[in-house]
Amino acid sequence: MKTALWLYLFLFLAYFDLHAQYPILTPFAISLGAGPAFIGWMMGMYSLTHLPGNLLAGVLIDRKGSRRYIVYSLIAAGAILLLQAYAHLPWHLLLLRAASGFALAFLSPACMALLASLSGDSVKQGKYMSGQGIVHTLASVLSPAAGAFIVAKAGFSGTFLSLGWLLIATGVMAYFSVPKATRELPAQAVSSAAADGSSAAEVRLSPDPGSVMPVPFRYLLLPFFIASAQGVLFFELPLSQAGNGNEGILSTGILLSLLSLGALVTLSMLFLNRLSVLLRIGAALLGLALCFFALAAVPSIPPEVVLFLLGTAKGVLFPAMASLFIGISGPGRMGRTFSLQSIATSLGAFAGPVAAGQLRGMVSPYFIAFLLMMMALLLLPLYGSGKLSAYHPDWNSRAA
Repeated sequence: MKTALWLYLFLFLAYFDLHAQYPILTPFAISLGAGPAFIGWMMGMYSLTHLPGNLLAGVLIDRKGSRRYIVYSLIAAGAILLLQAYAHLPWHLLLLRAASGFALAFLSPACMALLASLSGDSVKQGKYMSGQGIVHTLASVLSPAAGAFIVAKAGFSGTFLSLGWLLIATGVMAYFSVPKATRELPAQAVSSAAADGSSAAEVRLSPDPGSVMPVPFRYLLLPFFIASAQGVLFFELPLSQAGNGNEGILSTGILLSLLSLGALVTLSMLFLNRLSVLLRIGAALLGLALCFFALAAVPSIPPEVVLFLLGTAKGVLFPAMASLFIGISGPGRMGRTFSLQSIATSLGAFAGPVAAGQLRGMVSPYFIAFLLMMMALLLLPLYGSGKLSAYHPDWNSRAA
């Protein structure tokens, strides 16, 4: 539990820093002369460069542990933010965002694998994932409004400099405080290794690949569609407020904070972890689809209300998704599993903003997000067609 608390602290600082940029990037790109299509490519390029990092992260995290990659991601991303403060042309921002995407590609798989390795019980793992979601959401409640406030006082360059130094300081503290993860083996596996003359450490780093089934492709469609819709939201919301100057930036920050506040409400309901994973995912996808439809076609509903409700659906969805991928993973393969999930997420986060930037003149981007959520919802029965117990024996077990 002590390890989890340390990790939560540093995750809070890292997420606070990263989410503070969301209401800033689009107005900053516009100030450099970028148009909507270029902004879509800029946001998508950040996610596209996640892919090579995710491919490396899966293998490296399983072999060498999570700690060094958490530290690397934080310090490298902070240094890139310092350079971003001196960007003067749109293509400068595009290149720096691409570099930042690669640097941060290691952070999410490393953190999720480390948290998941803290317990072998599926209910406790679900609670750890919910705890990570709560920390993430607490940071994202405060950071968008804080980022908008800093921009109003210090300007874009001052904001990026302060956020960059905060990330670097967080990485240095993580180096001294986050312990190395250990992978426990059943006694039978350890004794068998000893009989073969192998050490326990060697077996930890070389799990039997035949003991874990690969992640079916259909499971990876879910984070792809969700990330695409979320990318559309983060593209369209700041752009729709960009014409109002500093007031628009502050309005965007407040709306994103309301989104995170809604997620915090449902993330705090830890009893939801006892419900079926597929039930939670299905209900959350339906809620997200209705919220995006309201943003696209029902302007009479205040956006503050819609974004709060959208956040509550996200608070149900993301811990359930984490439990889904833990359930289809196994000892020694969590890094690879979360790496595959991050790859699917990166592809979706690339496709969503790019498509919204190209089609914005023809159709509301929020309607594109609605269609994506409906496609994910229609595909959901395919995820339940197999027996989940084949991947994890106590998949839907309840705590005693």
